[in-house]
Amino acid sequence: RQHQLSATTDFSIIRSLDTVTICVPTPLRKSKDPDISYIVSAAQEITKYLHEGMLIVLESTTYPGTTEEVILPMLEGTGLKVGKDFYLAFSPERVDPGNLVYNTCNIPKVIGGVTEKCTDLAKSFYELAIEQVYAVSSPRAAEMVKLLENTFRSVNIGLVNELCLMSEKLGVDIWEIIDAAATKPFGFMPFYPGPGLGGHCIPIDPHYLAWKARINGFNPRFIELASDVNAQMPEFVARKAQAILNEKEKPLKGSQILILGVTYKKNVADVRESPALEVIELLEKGGAKVSFSDPHVSELKLGEKIYRSVALETLNAEALNFDLAILITNHDAFDHREILAAFPLILDTRNTFRGADRAKVVRI
Repeated sequence: RQHQLSATTDFSIIRSLDTVTICVPTPLRKSKDPDISYIVSAAQEITKYLHEGMLIVLESTTYPGTTEEVILPMLEGTGLKVGKDFYLAFSPERVDPGNLVYNTCNIPKVIGGVTEKCTDLAKSFYELAIEQVYAVSSPRAAEMVKLLENTFRSVNIGLVNELCLMSEKLGVDIWEIIDAAATKPFGFMPFYPGPGLGGHCIPIDPHYLAWKARINGFNPRFIELASDVNAQMPEFVARKAQAILNEKEKPLKGSQILILGVTYKKNVADVRESPALEVIELLEKGGAKVSFSDPHVSELKLGEKIYRSVALETLNAEALNFDLAILITNHDAFDHREILAAFPLILDTRNTFRGADRAKVVRI
């Protein structure tokens, strides 16, 4: 609104800047090893225009040591010295897309500089916009903070997903068990099963930590096991869908299935790493005819096939043609009552239809 934000692909503008933050993707290679090529590319461009007094802050999620082992040597290769001529720090981005309560301003910012002066300058920079800035001892510590946060979620979700798989074999309802356990006022934090992990953080970041641990001679068994369990969930959902149809004397092949929600989390438009994508592919491979409805995604391309979202306003009429609906992402825009009334059979991966007729709604 105040015309204080502009976009450019011209790196030479760095000459006139006092502070530069690096916020680029950090994906995985096919081998599940870290791919920090975007960080390296950004740092290479910065070195061309690095000048005295400049502050550089890396925000991209990465393994401990990246700032000091990769970026620092590149910047000092210009002849300038960190802590004297320029300043370098790491501060992980922690924004939660779609969260209406916590935003950039009120989420505490963790920072760690290469030197004390680097930390002080980075702290002063972020305090211009962030309500609380928390300094740690080093960039390596700050890098580890983000990986701890997301690995914590991955491991706990992996645990409850395994308990979900186990509970099916034991004949108990995992949702009931979690609700009961959550009545304990101490020593328990509820996590919930689901169709699998999605997004650019939780499924990716633990692999960065595991890789760094392995090359330092430590076997991160617990972290990798959790990732393996979480990766099984889309297949579990597809098998569950087939079992539900078979119980109704319908084969998976030829059945009309509607996926409700294809984004990796509710109320966002991001489909990166969404478990819905793998569920669709598995169902199609089994011969099902799959469609999707998502208020945030109009079109989806998987391989050579293009899917178009079934509009919410036509959902009731269209529902009559579907043998099964699978709720993957529980967007607030979905009218759960209408969905419950419209579909003959629903597989609920989010416990959205809690208390509904079990003959009609099956939960994972």
